[in-house]
Amino acid sequence: MTTLRGTLAPGSPDYVHLPFEVPPGTRELRVSYTYDRPSVPPGTPGNALDIGLFDPRGTEPGGRGFRGWSGGARSEFFVRADEATPGYLPGPLTPGTWYLALGPYTVAPQGLSYEVTVTLTQGAGGGTPEAVYPPDRARGRGRDWYRGDCHLHSWHSDGRRTPGEIAALARAAGLDFVNSSDHNTNASHAHWADAAGDDLLVLLGEEITTRNGHVLALGTEPGTFVDWRYRARDGRWARVARDVRRAGGLVVPAHPHADCVGCGWRFGFAEADVVEVWNGAWTPDDEMTLAAWDARLAAVRDGREWLPAMGNSDAHRDPDVVGLPQTVVLADALTREAVQEGLRAGRSYVAESRQVSLAFTVTAEGGERAGIGERLAVGRDTPVTVRLEASGVPRCSVRFVTDQGVLFTGGPLPVSGAGTVEWRTSPARAAYVRAEVRHETAVGPVPGAMAAFTNPVFLGTT
Repeated sequence: MTTLRGTLAPGSPDYVHLPFEVPPGTRELRVSYTYDRPSVPPGTPGNALDIGLFDPRGTEPGGRGFRGWSGGARSEFFVRADEATPGYLPGPLTPGTWYLALGPYTVAPQGLSYEVTVTLTQGAGGGTPEAVYPPDRARGRGRDWYRGDCHLHSWHSDGRRTPGEIAALARAAGLDFVNSSDHNTNASHAHWADAAGDDLLVLLGEEITTRNGHVLALGTEPGTFVDWRYRARDGRWARVARDVRRAGGLVVPAHPHADCVGCGWRFGFAEADVVEVWNGAWTPDDEMTLAAWDARLAAVRDGREWLPAMGNSDAHRDPDVVGLPQTVVLADALTREAVQEGLRAGRSYVAESRQVSLAFTVTAEGGERAGIGERLAVGRDTPVTVRLEASGVPRCSVRFVTDQGVLFTGGPLPVSGAGTVEWRTSPARAAYVRAEVRHETAVGPVPGAMAAFTNPVFLGTT
């Protein structure tokens, strides 16, 4: 047994790597740790210490030696050749220098004193099971609208649900696909195969949880690990984002305006494929993110690229609702590549539940038509009709938003929850138009909580 003690002062490095030796013939490696939690003045963060493990391949950027991360969710864990604590990877206990990665998330003014105990058990190690991953396609319905939730946490990070429990909740929520996104670990990837099926596509990923914001690696190749140990000032983000795409994934900044410690997005959006605008139950953070996203859409008038939006639940445990919200994407099939292509193209809308369905189109007088994420290429003075068909949204109001702001607000939809709203405009008045469906509000002009919103339809030939 080895005990490692120390004290981290305020301003300590984000990650501290503690070396320890593993001799030949080790069957099990077990770690437990504690740290002090002194009283702090109101408004001052106390101590919080994360932990993870690297093997003799080292701690260098890129994580070749990565063997697991539990953040602050567990006070102990084990690793063997045949099995490991959720969040950690089973495999050979190679003799040599291993490393505990400590992450002082917040440090009290008094400092953070820790004690880590490493217990090694000798004996013959078992065999490491071959990883089995979920298939990259499900049965599907051909080209259709598919519902998914791509930000979910299992007990392989700080969630409390198994992959099987998450899959059952996803099916109950009417979802067609999900994406695993545990914090800073790929350990769950080999545990989703039994949860998938012809009726549920399981994409594999990670929530890359840095000190300058969180980002989803959505739908990477099975077993892909993405390092998180850097800040925006380190200049590594562009290379990491390219690595995610080379691994077949999408880069999706998550809850970019959340106010939790380290959650605010500081890397910019140049490397993003999609942005998570709606995260969990609708809050002022989401309203702020929606406004910031909408402001960037005006760039299309100058011929620049636009960034599609999506929404996810970020569900961890009860009472978090899987599928609140869910992204509904038009895809050619229920496959990883088809779903990703639909998300990347912005052929999608975000809804609070399976009950909500939208159809949103813009049609010119000559019959030309464009749908969500598409461009209606007509002259700037051509009259066009914007049409929204909605169901599952009783007493909700409809707003059509353009680069000039909200130009149309419809009255409450019927109590049946189904209705159609039309509005006339032209490319000269609107470079794009998107729809919002909101619940009633009792407070004057303040918009109600979101029930659904669409990605835009673009107008004109720019």
